[in-house]
Amino acid sequence: MSFFSKLKEQFSRKEDRDKYLSGFSKTKESLARKLSRFAFGFKGLTDEFLEELMISLLESDVGVETADRILESLKEKTRSLDHPDYDTVIDLLVESMMELYQQTEDPVITLNEEGCTVILLVGVNGSGKTTTCAKLAKKYRDEGKKVAVVAADTFRAGAVDQLKRWADRLMIPCVAGKEKRDPSSVLVDGCRYAKENGIEVLLCDTAGRLQNKANLMSELAKMRRVIQKEIKGAPHHVWLILDATTGQNGMTQARLFQESTQLTGLILTKMDGTARGGIILAIKDSLHLPVYFIGLGEHEEDLRPFDLESYLYSMTEGIVHDAG
Repeated sequence: MSFFSKLKEQFSRKEDRDKYLSGFSKTKESLARKLSRFAFGFKGLTDEFLEELMISLLESDVGVETADRILESLKEKTRSLDHPDYDTVIDLLVESMMELYQQTEDPVITLNEEGCTVILLVGVNGSGKTTTCAKLAKKYRDEGKKVAVVAADTFRAGAVDQLKRWADRLMIPCVAGKEKRDPSSVLVDGCRYAKENGIEVLLCDTAGRLQNKANLMSELAKMRRVIQKEIKGAPHHVWLILDATTGQNGMTQARLFQESTQLTGLILTKMDGTARGGIILAIKDSLHLPVYFIGLGEHEEDLRPFDLESYLYSMTEGIVHDAG
């Protein structure tokens, strides 16, 4: 059984399969459009085919270095094969993508068993940070956790009110700061509220400014200090929210935040609105950071846990003829 056939079999048992197929349809269509013309009369790993494959990977925002690694792996896998056909080559391409992602293991998300788990959400304005905060709150609330949110994005007009409205809708507490108030002081209030009220998961929506690197580092460092002072071991997770439609610009943001704070994972929003699904491979290969959740739509339930098998299948479904 080919690698892709096994992937298809595993995917067929996934609960999120329809969400993934629709969420990565633009990426899949972009890849298929480029590669399908090679399916008939395939002449092997010619320079023309490899160049077109490289362009296809770059257009899906895999990035140059990551694309090079994938193609080197593909060439190595086909070296011992006599005249591999198109489906075999694409099958090995997808296998190479999976192996690249799995070179570093993704830590499992754990919650603090001895008190409140503090999750700090960081990212630039417009990335979907506040909405993602609310969607995560719904997820943990639905899992039976006692959840609260902290509206510490005090520098974006409307951000505090937006999170308050979400909290009201979800019927969970929201600790909010006034406009222009120091975000760190709001986080202190949130931590104290969590301790006094037995909150199990505290989600903190922080200010999304990128004035310059020095200010960002200083602000994030201060946030960490005040949270650590209030709750031992906090923040337990620091997740960067990235807008998937920004592609390689998102990589620049990720590097800056990784240098400025101790990121533990990423959440990619608006994945359904872009053909740049390859950014997930680029992030994992370059930054060795796990993608924990992806946004596959606008509704609350459309923030889904990232699943590597579903991702790879949805992005390449139909390109391998015998697995369509």
